[in-house]
Amino acid sequence: MKAARFHAKRDVRVEDINEPPAPGPRQVVIRNSFCGICGTDLHEYAAGPIFIPTDPHPYTGAKLPQVLGHEFGGTVVAIGGEVTNVKVGDRVSVQPMVSPRDDYFGTRGLYQLSESLAIIGLGWQWGGMAEYALVNDYNVFAMPDFVSDEQAALVEPTAVTVYAAERGGVKPGSSVLVTGAGPIGQLQVLAARAAGATQIFLSDTNDNRLAMARSILPDVIILNPKRDAVADAIRDQTEGHVGVDVALECVGAEAALATCIDAVRRQGVVVQVGLHVGKPAVDGFTVTFKDIDVRGSWCYSTLMWPKVAALIGKGLLPAEKVVTRRIRLNEVVANGFEALLDPAGQELKILIDLR
Repeated sequence: MKAARFHAKRDVRVEDINEPPAPGPRQVVIRNSFCGICGTDLHEYAAGPIFIPTDPHPYTGAKLPQVLGHEFGGTVVAIGGEVTNVKVGDRVSVQPMVSPRDDYFGTRGLYQLSESLAIIGLGWQWGGMAEYALVNDYNVFAMPDFVSDEQAALVEPTAVTVYAAERGGVKPGSSVLVTGAGPIGQLQVLAARAAGATQIFLSDTNDNRLAMARSILPDVIILNPKRDAVADAIRDQTEGHVGVDVALECVGAEAALATCIDAVRRQGVVVQVGLHVGKPAVDGFTVTFKDIDVRGSWCYSTLMWPKVAALIGKGLLPAEKVVTRRIRLNEVVANGFEALLDPAGQELKILIDLR
């Protein structure tokens, strides 16, 4: 079968590799339909390996070269003898976390927090950027008829933002700031609206992406910190001129985190969604003086899949609106990774069509 495999920095190759073996008792083989290119995949391509292990993963044994792709779905073509949650022919979305079911966090259903965590497409032999993938039964969720194949591949990134909105306590009537208009930032805007936010601000330095956001959600209030005093503009437009209830940092940049702390109201909540490469300075005085919460948001609860799929499929969170290009697997480098690295920012979410 064809697969896109990461070998080293700027070295992703579409290669012929063996199809997955017959599934084990609690495993499933799927024929992949669509796979999204995530910002994490992009970072691996541009500067990796970062999350991809150079030595065999201590839990899964996965090692280079790595089949990429963790935002994907497909159709079940084979199941192990003990699999009960899906059957051959089911259309599924993949929840890509692989971790023990019986360690401290696993026994509490907090699989994303396991110290042995691996991610399909980053630390598992198989991934979504291939014709087939072998996964565990707990990695697949059957999709209802009202969720399309494309939407099934968007559940994973959307779950990141739904979880972050929950971490921030976004509720009907909330005012929200999202920093960063990349794919996660755009989905975060939609997740905030789905949670009931009535006033949503979006800050980014890329006017192309801000324009895209307005086309996706016309009433989003866009701000560019190159020309706007973001926090002041937000205070001018919020009730009581106090700032937003919740600020979600979706860039992974120190300046964006500082903006969130500045723009949130007293006793508001700042949620760190983007991953910082370094160790940013945090204005501890303002955090204390304003009596605010600063919370991390790591991935999502793996139990969210049916809920997030329903939000997308019923149109309450139209994640497919962030898709700007669909490509074939053999285009993944030139029209996928390289297109997303273009500083002009003309693309948001690129889906690979594997059908």
